[in-house]
Amino acid sequence: MPGFIESRKGRGEQTVVIEPARLVEACEQLREDGFNFLSDVTAVDYFGWGSKGVAGHIGTASGRNLNAPGSQGLGRQPSGKPKRFAMSYHLLALAPGTPGASRVRLQVWLDDGEPVPSVIEIWPTADWHEREAWDMMGIRFEGHPNLSRILMEDDWEGHPLRKDYPLGGEPVRFSGDE
Repeated sequence: MPGFIESRKGRGEQTVVIEPARLVEACEQLREDGFNFLSDVTAVDYFGWGSKGVAGHIGTASGRNLNAPGSQGLGRQPSGKPKRFAMSYHLLALAPGTPGASRVRLQVWLDDGEPVPSVIEIWPTADWHEREAWDMMGIRFEGHPNLSRILMEDDWEGHPLRKDYPLGGEPVRFSGDE
């Protein structure tokens, strides 16, 4: 696969990590290999991950007990991440007449301000997903035809799902107040 870095399996899904610059090539190859459905594009902010004060959780087959102390009483530091942001592309191979679908997660890692190529030419539904990632996380998609806000107002400052987004209230605007 173009730009291949690593592959890992976990939670019933195959994850393939690739270089951001080779994302379009990898997506084209996966589409040719039968992964014809892009179900989701998600962005995750790992700001501060692995630094002091961040606890990891040990999960079990039935989940984790939220009533027990963090990490089920076993404190441990989570492993570091390669870069701040992870972009995950969840792909399905849907074949007519087949009851199930093969799944793969294509993942790229990005630093703050590092762009990623748009995959709209491969899967047009990526338009909305990429716009949401831009709006909420500030991840720029090169080649996107209309990278504009989709959830927040056009004059909104910042990207509210980033972990460094300032917490605090927005002033309430009442009708009739000038």
